[in-house]
Amino acid sequence: MKFDKIHNKGQAELFKNQYLEYLTKTHPLVIWGIYIPIIILMLYYSYMVVQMDWIQVGLVFFSGMFLWTLFEYMIHRFAFHFIAKSDIAMKIVYLIHGNHHEYPRDKERLFMPPVPSLVLASFIFSSMYFMAQSIGLKENVFAFFPGFMLGYLVYGTMHYAIHAWNPPYKWMKPLWRNHHLHHYKNEQMGFGVSTTLWDRIFGTMFDLTKEKEDKEKVKDLMFVTLPKKETVA
Repeated sequence: MKFDKIHNKGQAELFKNQYLEYLTKTHPLVIWGIYIPIIILMLYYSYMVVQMDWIQVGLVFFSGMFLWTLFEYMIHRFAFHFIAKSDIAMKIVYLIHGNHHEYPRDKERLFMPPVPSLVLASFIFSSMYFMAQSIGLKENVFAFFPGFMLGYLVYGTMHYAIHAWNPPYKWMKPLWRNHHLHHYKNEQMGFGVSTTLWDRIFGTMFDLTKEKEDKEKVKDLMFVTLPKKETVA
C-alpha cells in the first residue's frame, strides 16, 4: 500500500452510497459502549452460572487479553498488509486498512465500525466456543472472550491515542515511535500497536537507537485541535 501522498486532511470515500459510507465510521466511545456490557455480562455468567471461582475467571480473562496481542500482530501483519495482486483483493485491503495509511488522521476510522465489528466478534466467539467444546473447555470461553475483547478495546484506544497525542509517559515513547515509523518509513515493520512485544520476538521492531526522529512527520500524524474562533460581542 504505497501512496504518492499521505493526506493529513479529509478522509477516503469508501462507498458511493451515503448510508454504506456512514456505516464505515464510528467513535471509540460507541465501541466501548457496545462491548463493555457484553464483557461484564459474560464475566458475571462465568462466575454465577458456570460457577468458576474468581481466580480462575481472572486467569482465563487475562490469558484472553494476552492472546489478543498476538492476534493483533498477526492480523495487522498478514491480513491488513496482505500483498494483493488482483484488483478486487487490492480494493478489499484498501477498504480494511489501506485507507488508514492514506488518511492516517481520519479519527472516524481508527476503530472497526459497529456492524462489521459485531459480525466479526460473533464469528470469533463461535469459533472459540466450538474449538473449546472439542477439548471440553467450552465454559472457559465465557471468561476468555471478554479478555480478548478488552484487549481489542485497549488496542483501539492505544491506536487512537498514538495518532492523537504525545506519549503520556517516557517509557511509552518506543510504542509511539514504532507506529509512527510504520506509517511514514516502512509499513512492513512495526506491526504492534498495543505492545511492541511481538515485533521484538519476530524481528519487525524498528531499531529506535538508529532512527532519527522526524518531528515534522510525527506531527503530520497527530490530530490537531484548532483554536475556537473568538466571537465579537
